[in-house]
Amino acid sequence: MMKRHLTLLILPILMACSTTGAPLPPTPTPDPVLPTFAPLTAIPDTPLPTEIPETDTPPPPADASGFPNPDDYTWQLIASNLVRPVDLQADGSGRLFVVEKIGHIHIIENGQLIDAPFLNIEDRVNDNSNEMGLLGLAFHPNYAQNGYFFVNYTGSGGDTFISRFQVSGDPNRANPSSEVNLLRINQPYPNHNGGGLDFGPDGYLYAGLGDGGSAGDPQGNGQKLTTLLGKILRLDVDSAEPYAVPADNPFGDEIWTYGLRNPWRIAFDSVTGDLYIGDVGQNVWEEINYLPAGSPGGANFGWKFREGAHSYDGSAPAGLTDPVAEYSHAEGGCSVTGGYVYRGSMPEWNGIYLYGDYCTGFVWGLIQVDGGWQAQLLFDTDVNITSFGQNEAGEVYLVGDGGGVYKLVRR
Repeated sequence: MMKRHLTLLILPILMACSTTGAPLPPTPTPDPVLPTFAPLTAIPDTPLPTEIPETDTPPPPADASGFPNPDDYTWQLIASNLVRPVDLQADGSGRLFVVEKIGHIHIIENGQLIDAPFLNIEDRVNDNSNEMGLLGLAFHPNYAQNGYFFVNYTGSGGDTFISRFQVSGDPNRANPSSEVNLLRINQPYPNHNGGGLDFGPDGYLYAGLGDGGSAGDPQGNGQKLTTLLGKILRLDVDSAEPYAVPADNPFGDEIWTYGLRNPWRIAFDSVTGDLYIGDVGQNVWEEINYLPAGSPGGANFGWKFREGAHSYDGSAPAGLTDPVAEYSHAEGGCSVTGGYVYRGSMPEWNGIYLYGDYCTGFVWGLIQVDGGWQAQLLFDTDVNITSFGQNEAGEVYLVGDGGGVYKLVRR
């Protein structure tokens, strides 16, 4: 397969980034010829009806019914020399915030990376293993008023900490002493910590937690409703300190969905409110899970009865929720990185969910067509993709383990 113009050294999982001051590498571009994959099985969509209030705001452009020609687009490098970046979020001010696994958050403002960190919590972050560290960030919907943001990190003993911090009087500096811990969750192994955070359209905080690690979920945590591991949690961070359990959570506790192995990245469509989950697979299958807006809690995504839509261990019960997209390691991947639904200035991309693979740097698009799902391989970036990001205008970014941040743009 022909390589794209960007040539980066393929690094081991979460390897250190480029040396400060190094020249910017060229941007990744799509291969002229991409491998052909078998079509995905169409899985019909049955969303619940959603009432749309009357508004003077013009409707958003229609979702794309097909995929644009990827040769007309590129991932443009906008920042480099970050140290093992793993997440990118926006606060609504036009700035981008990049999470470094070692315990820093940095700001990109007006196209420039600010050297001094917005937050430095190296003193409490434990990043002694590949999948440990400062892993996720979410800004409160009312951040402009209350200055609250939330992080997910591994700390003392390798446990998961989900905590709230607050910005200081300087908008480019958070107060590291403002930490309020919401949850501390014991992690039996150093891998499969999850890490994704996002606020839903209901105003609640959602958090992705892995199954506790090792391999093959030896403790069966994915299917246990007595542990928070292998779940998506749903927390009300406004009604009580440090949080309350929403009354409509299905099991009377923090759990919203279960049966997940390692939901590294989760994201809501900023227009529809649909939830997309990138769940990292075991040995063969990587998967994207989906819940339409308005879905009740309690969905079981099947791990470890299933890996993707395929049998893995044990006899699966009825009622499992299959993924809407999957790809095998034989097709060229090892670890899915969930992304975002594009809602930016290029209408031909509108409604396309973009996701990738850490090992190959492949980027796929996913759309719903006639009640089913279609996926297409679009880019081979030669980047070890740790995360995607989205700004308030709906533009989509890609984060590379080598220290770069890239934006999807027209050539």
